[in-house]
Amino acid sequence: MKVLVAPDSFKGSLSAVRAARAMARGVLQACPGADVDLCPLGDGGEGTTEALIHGGGGEIRRARVTGPLARPVDATWGWLPGQVAVVEMASAAGLPLVPEGQRNPLGTTTFGVGELVRQALDAGARIILMGLGGSATTDGGSGLAQALGVTFEGGSTPMTGADLRALRRVDLGMRDPRLEAVTVTALCDVDAPLLGPRGAARVYSPQKGASPADVDELERGLARLAELVDPRAAALDGAGAAGGMGFGLCTLIGASLVSGTDFVFDRVGLRRRLGVCDLALTGEGRLDQQSLSGKVVGSMVREAQRAGVPVRAIIGSAGPGAERVMAAGLDGYQDLVSLAGSVEAAQHEVEQWLTVAADRTVRGFLAEPPSG
Repeated sequence: MKVLVAPDSFKGSLSAVRAARAMARGVLQACPGADVDLCPLGDGGEGTTEALIHGGGGEIRRARVTGPLARPVDATWGWLPGQVAVVEMASAAGLPLVPEGQRNPLGTTTFGVGELVRQALDAGARIILMGLGGSATTDGGSGLAQALGVTFEGGSTPMTGADLRALRRVDLGMRDPRLEAVTVTALCDVDAPLLGPRGAARVYSPQKGASPADVDELERGLARLAELVDPRAAALDGAGAAGGMGFGLCTLIGASLVSGTDFVFDRVGLRRRLGVCDLALTGEGRLDQQSLSGKVVGSMVREAQRAGVPVRAIIGSAGPGAERVMAAGLDGYQDLVSLAGSVEAAQHEVEQWLTVAADRTVRGFLAEPPSG
């Protein structure tokens, strides 16, 4: 039996590479003769750099940059053959970099992500892949753009979500000229627009610590940024990714917006690998209504359906909307919290529980009567 093991990272707990290896151990416990194909994935969020490097060679580079709270943090970025840089915004502006008691996207910045882009330009990058997702920010990408020379009249340095409402003018005249010679592609982890009920502020900023009043202020700030820069671009799929960084990259840096999962799937040859397996195992930290909006598990379900391959998920926990993913074609899931008995136990020994879950999932699959 050939099993494709293709999880996303378990945000804040385990990279996609380590998750895939832990799941593979469970597959081999259940079926020692299985042919296991490890294919760690990413959706543009945390772990995308490592997934792309695992799939295409390359190296991890390190840098000290401005973190989301404007304090120095140690970040990483990737370098791939062909002068390709992979800059993952979560590395410099991710939610785990902000202590829980200090989380509020009115006060966080993506300035350090722009500093990582400068490092890539200094290294001679010709292509920059920007992984969006897992952010602690809702600054519309203004901090990143500011680090690359864009001027925000009426804002502060570094730019934060709270600065957007007071903006009077945005000037691209001093933007780093090297950006004209590179191709920048933003890998969006969701297909949300910038504004409105599905947008960056309304849906995602509460997850980053925003109160209802904060959400209203962030919505007004993002609307002001769009008004000054390009109102039409606010409706683009992915403009709301990573606290509106999709919008900022597109309008201020000249990036193209693409689905992160689709890009990574193409890069690692996922569809070809699905076509020759008997079972696909995927996974991520949470299965909920967002899983069908560009996340790895929802996208894996779509591709497995096309390939006619059964797909099962191992997840940290399930939330509202998990049943929609089942209805879309997911053949089943095992959540680690149920196995471990508590969130704390699951997070403390996540690799162990991934192995147990994969073992149980494969045993259950093998015990089922043949279809047809």
